[in-house]
Amino acid sequence: MDPVEAVAIGAAGIAAGGMNAVVGSGTLITFPTLLAFGYPPVLANVSNNVGLVPGVLSAAYGYHRELRGQRERLIRFGAASLLGGFAGAVLLLRLPDAAFRAVVPVLILTACVLVLLQPRLNRWMRDREHAGSRADGGVPMWLGVLATGVYGGYFGAAQGVLLMGMFGAVLRDDLQRLNAAKNVLASLVNGIAAVVFIAVADVDWAVAALIAAGSTAGGLIGARVGRRLPPIAMRAVIVTVGVTASALLIIRP
Repeated sequence: MDPVEAVAIGAAGIAAGGMNAVVGSGTLITFPTLLAFGYPPVLANVSNNVGLVPGVLSAAYGYHRELRGQRERLIRFGAASLLGGFAGAVLLLRLPDAAFRAVVPVLILTACVLVLLQPRLNRWMRDREHAGSRADGGVPMWLGVLATGVYGGYFGAAQGVLLMGMFGAVLRDDLQRLNAAKNVLASLVNGIAAVVFIAVADVDWAVAALIAAGSTAGGLIGARVGRRLPPIAMRAVIVTVGVTASALLIIRP
């Protein structure tokens, strides 16, 4: 790995950590960066997941004040996230690489659409907050968190957007508290998937270390000042790199 590549991957980790803390979708920064430097898709995904774990943990810590009073919610949904993340990681390793290459461009483009729709989701969440909704969402919400965990363990881009959209549909709570819960659940999904990958898969530890260092710093920065960044600019960057990643996966032999 030459110095330019190392700097680029570390910088991508910082950006991903900040984005994960505020809006999610940090994988749409780091994953395309690894593809651009020629890493195979599955190796890039595995190494990226392992590297992002410290970042999502730092983002969760950065929102620790908003986590007060959410213990029961986190235990309930945390179990679903752990089960889903484990299942998604196993699917990634058991399915052929060709299946990953075929499905990931679709997942990335879907994630980009969700990022573009996030302002509408946020408005919907505020409307639901004022209108009132069920306290925990019942079994349908638990199953939705489980399904999002499977997606997150398999790939993970925009799993935070998916979680926030579901939370806004049925939960009655402040947006920042919901975002804090989202960061914890995402860290559980990434964490359990990373354990599986470390145990049985090939990990590029140099890449993982660079992303880990960058995403840890980015997660703390994002939790502190990310809300001040122009949302339109952040979404534009995410969508641009997402479309680029999809094109790279489609055109590469």
